[in-house]
Amino acid sequence: MANTPPNDSSPRKGDPAQPGEAPGAASERGAGGEGSRTVQDVIAALQAESADFKDKWLRAHAEVENIRKRAEREKEDMAKYAIARLARDIVNVGDNFQRAIDAVPADAAEQDPALKSFLKGVTLTERELLNVLERHGIKRMLPMNEPFNPHLHQAVMEIPREDASAGTIVQVFQAGYMIEDRVLRPAMVGIAKGGPKAPAAPEDSGPPPPPANENAPPA
Repeated sequence: MANTPPNDSSPRKGDPAQPGEAPGAASERGAGGEGSRTVQDVIAALQAESADFKDKWLRAHAEVENIRKRAEREKEDMAKYAIARLARDIVNVGDNFQRAIDAVPADAAEQDPALKSFLKGVTLTERELLNVLERHGIKRMLPMNEPFNPHLHQAVMEIPREDASAGTIVQVFQAGYMIEDRVLRPAMVGIAKGGPKAPAAPEDSGPPPPPANENAPPA
């Protein structure tokens, strides 16, 4: 008996045909439903990925903006305070001018024309030095009769005084200097001991100015 050729239209295993349905229709129907669900999943995944990329982009943009602002501040600070070390040495020269002026008695200069001329020259030189420093943002502090401020002044001794409030500066041993809004060198002062207590500083006076170089000790 001759062998009967296989019938390709017979239902295959795992793809049962429904009654009255053409062979292979179940597979197409199942594939179509699965494809529709896959498209929805892909759309949701793309939306989540887009939101994640947007969040990362916003964070990166904010970080770049912070870096730019920080670089600008550092550039400004460098322009303002780069001369702090040189200025600290220059103001020591200014101290020598002041010592030379203080060493000459006023009556002696009046009696000696040469000494008077010398004193005038030293005074003019000191004044010009202070003008040059001010053009570069450096100002001298002579806090005589001002309340003591530990952020601006360095107390080296207490002086008994009944005519001044306690804590008032009654003697300046060495002038202080500011560079922009920072302390270049605190003023060395003597403060009154005794007498009524000096009034407290106003609360809205703001934070104390930071030193120009916190790691360097005062000259």
